[in-house]
Amino acid sequence: MINRFLLTTLFFYLISCDTKTPKFLDKKINEIESVQETEDSMPAFHYGINLDSFSHISKKIKWGQSFSDILSKHGVSNKVIYEASQKSKGIFNLRNLKKGKEYSLFFKNGRDIPTYFIYESSKYDYILSKLDSLISFEKISKPIVYKEKTISGEINSSLYLSFADNDYPLDLVNLMVDVYAWQVDFFRIMPGDKYTIIYVEEIIDEKVVGVQQIKAAKLIHNNDTYFAVGYDQGFGNDFFDDQGKSLRKTFLRSPLNFYRISSKFQKRRYHPVLKRYRDHLGTDYAAPRGTPIMSVADGKIVEARYGRNNGNYVKIKHNNIYTTQYLHMSRFAKGIKKGKSVKQGDIIGYVGSTGLATGPHVCFRFWRNGRQVDPYKQNDLPEGDPILKDHENAFQYVKKKYLEKLNI
Repeated sequence: MINRFLLTTLFFYLISCDTKTPKFLDKKINEIESVQETEDSMPAFHYGINLDSFSHISKKIKWGQSFSDILSKHGVSNKVIYEASQKSKGIFNLRNLKKGKEYSLFFKNGRDIPTYFIYESSKYDYILSKLDSLISFEKISKPIVYKEKTISGEINSSLYLSFADNDYPLDLVNLMVDVYAWQVDFFRIMPGDKYTIIYVEEIIDEKVVGVQQIKAAKLIHNNDTYFAVGYDQGFGNDFFDDQGKSLRKTFLRSPLNFYRISSKFQKRRYHPVLKRYRDHLGTDYAAPRGTPIMSVADGKIVEARYGRNNGNYVKIKHNNIYTTQYLHMSRFAKGIKKGKSVKQGDIIGYVGSTGLATGPHVCFRFWRNGRQVDPYKQNDLPEGDPILKDHENAFQYVKKKYLEKLNI
């Protein structure tokens, strides 16, 4: 495109009486025309395929439509389809083509039979099958651009609604709840609470496709300010306050990401199934059936079975002091059994209503020294590791950078 300098020069030249083009202007025009010709001659690519040599069509998978259906309809032989299917093993299960997902066929110029089949398996990758003499099948990751972004807002009713009203990524809600799990009860949020979050966007083909992580955050809750700075000192990314203290406890605040507390730990609760009063020595988290249930801390499974009252349940011993139990699961996660070691955040099962339950939920029970207690009243649970001396200088550098951004 002709730049502003050249346009201005041309304008003054045209209104002048001089009919001879200056040499410097001739040279500038030739340079721009040369660049323009180069740009115009650059081939366009789609999925890495040169569009000068190929035409293509894109459609969406129909209900029940298979890999074989698509290719045979466009003249691909059964032999080629079979060989391509064999090549797919261990890379992608062709039975998992989903209705509504996009696929593309690329045709070499002058040919009616496709050379490439491409399927958008996810927003992060695609399947490419070459169908000519050298049949191949591969999953290709799309190039991702990571961009740091800062957002702010005020909470009037809930963090979720504040994000929705501001058109912020809703994936951040869950990440924020994880960051401040033990500092703030988001079910007791105060109108007028404020937040500022620095996070990383994932961008593919110039479109935002997801949220990668929170880098730092500031939450003003009930007139108190809570800072969180992400830092990895060799044990995975964790969050620390402005004094370098860990925001994480040894235990997660709850075994679910999305939930509502339908019944708290209490004495003499009226049981909805037994129709009588009895102690409820656990916390009920209501959530949709199939919601993943996580271990709240590292430990070893001591029970994973079905009980008449508890339904499918898992019991985990974390150390000589703490034990937890998760009741009424619809099913156990793969590999969950007695004797298996689990890490904090590992999925151990899925929300259900087995045993004495009226609806899908998980009853979470917490033992301390062999006695069932309310986990929310255990104010002395061990904290995560603070910033170690070897990382003090590096953390101070990271903290200063992000606190300056959060306080703008």
